[in-house]
Amino acid sequence: MNTYTALAVEFLKVGLFSVGGGLATLPFLYRIADNFPSWYTRETLVDMIAISQSTPGPIGINMATYAGYSAGGIPGGILATFALVTPSFFIMLFVVRVLGKFKENRFVKAAFYGIRPAVAALIASSACGIIKITLLDIPSWRESGNIANLFDYKEILLFAAIFIAMNKLKFHPAFYILIAAIIGGIFEF
Repeated sequence: MNTYTALAVEFLKVGLFSVGGGLATLPFLYRIADNFPSWYTRETLVDMIAISQSTPGPIGINMATYAGYSAGGIPGGILATFALVTPSFFIMLFVVRVLGKFKENRFVKAAFYGIRPAVAALIASSACGIIKITLLDIPSWRESGNIANLFDYKEILLFAAIFIAMNKLKFHPAFYILIAAIIGGIFEF
């Protein structure tokens, strides 16, 4: 299978099965990183998340474009983006036509209530993966066996400070991204 066919197939799957928005795509994107390491790595995925969160537009689309571009240049970026959004486009056409007729159906309501915990699990799994890559240094810990080498203390401190500030102060999220970029640049994270 050539790169473009693989991009189309992989991102069609992501678009079809990742219910719940951009963050719910992360487990699928991690799997792509594992299966196609020449496209991007798990560490690159974390950078993609940061870039996608700080640029306008939906995170999933931004990430598909970035991953497609990494794998196949501009045509790959366009292909991955279209492959990601195509299933949603057709599903929404179907849902708009059909859901109005069945929105009070108890099975439809139950299905939507059942999807919620699955989406929460996808997002929580993604958060755990991001924390593992950004706040922990597992290779150093495995090499040394010293538990003190497991933690990236500067990153944990920055994470805690921004987490607390976001819950106490009501600045726009872009402010925190900018501050974190400046701090990372100054202290060479």
